[in-house]
Amino acid sequence: MFNFSKNTFKHGVHPPEHKDDTCTMKIKQFPFAPVMIIPMAQHLGAPSQVVVKEGQEVSRGQLIAKANGYMSVPIHAPVSGVIKKIGLVHTLSGNRCEGIYLEAFPFSGQEVPAGHGVDWRTSNQDEILAGVQQAGIVGLGGAAFPTHVKLKVPDGKKCEVLMLNGIECEPYLTTDHRVMLEQSSDIFMGIRYLLRSTQAERVIIGIEANKLDAAEHLQNNIPEGLPVEVKVVPVKYPQGAEKMLIKSVLDREVPSGGLPIDVGVVVVNIATCAEIGRLLPYGHGIQERVVTITGPGVKKKGNYLIPIGTPLRFALEEVGVADNISEVYMGGPMMGMSVSNLDISITKGTSGIVVFTEGETKKQGKPMACIKCGACVQACPMSLNPSRMGILAKHEAYQEMLDQEHIMDCFECGSCAYVCPSNIPLVQYFRQSKSSIRKQKLKANAH
Repeated sequence: MFNFSKNTFKHGVHPPEHKDDTCTMKIKQFPFAPVMIIPMAQHLGAPSQVVVKEGQEVSRGQLIAKANGYMSVPIHAPVSGVIKKIGLVHTLSGNRCEGIYLEAFPFSGQEVPAGHGVDWRTSNQDEILAGVQQAGIVGLGGAAFPTHVKLKVPDGKKCEVLMLNGIECEPYLTTDHRVMLEQSSDIFMGIRYLLRSTQAERVIIGIEANKLDAAEHLQNNIPEGLPVEVKVVPVKYPQGAEKMLIKSVLDREVPSGGLPIDVGVVVVNIATCAEIGRLLPYGHGIQERVVTITGPGVKKKGNYLIPIGTPLRFALEEVGVADNISEVYMGGPMMGMSVSNLDISITKGTSGIVVFTEGETKKQGKPMACIKCGACVQACPMSLNPSRMGILAKHEAYQEMLDQEHIMDCFECGSCAYVCPSNIPLVQYFRQSKSSIRKQKLKANAH
């Protein structure tokens, strides 16, 4: 029934999946927190700009922050209520940014007034891209890259294939899996907008072989006339990285430093596509998203439709957690981040919350010297040399990492650190090194 791809990318790892607890659980609506905490910096690019005042009453879906430039998106009120405070709020990165404290009205409803919808049949490319930006849509797979920027095909380039990413290879997370099963009509509506905006000739939905029910459901519901194929690929991490997915499905390699459009492809996360199909016809902005809350420390695991700005502490209280929790991850355990503060919020980029107990936390022994076993080299999907880069990182030899080892091709999947028998936190080294390289570049450009 499906076009099973026999090709795959080189290397990668096979961490335990841990998806059985939630993959069959239907999406449930989450209640409103008494006070929402809404950061302005919740996507790549310039933070949104506040347009409301303290004491102002707002309705659910109302614009509360506008886009601050092309590389930015607006934010809409997740609940009807009163702007209690505008000030600094905590973020996942550990930094603070400007944010809005929104006190919800008691018994506030889920209704959102209709706005100016975008008709996919009559709108041109620019109108659709403007609609995507005005809806505040960013990549919901975790990267939170503004979607209207991603959909803009550069002059001189052509999008041959629109690739929808339904891989979700991160352990524990089943958000995209449930979206594919429960929101297929939104997905196909989103495809209509994406085809018109990218002018792609065909659509391929990539799905891992551990979600055959979703693949079958989508395959059986493709509307007549839509040029959509469903392709199932082997289960392997990080199959969901867009360069890996393109290699597996199309056997095309994105060049070093290049983008998918360089090989004629635009990749969009499947849940992002569903949001486009759900919001644009009605002119709505994004106020909530599907989040998997799971892990050994969670009592009521599941997939929840959670308002943007819901405090993490409130979310954990609602689902109940064990007394001996040791770590909380936003995102999956491979590419997500361990949380140091429960006063951060669910943002547009939050695909999952994974809670570990003391007995389940991977015991990270003290880092030891590299024994040059080559395990990290065998695991790296980009065919880099993490062992050598780790040594260079310790000596802050950033220029060598950049020129000789192509550190910027690392997309921080964490496969190297996962297999390292010496417990060397390689991916953390690389994140720090890339940050230092970017700062040096900015400093040089300033002079």
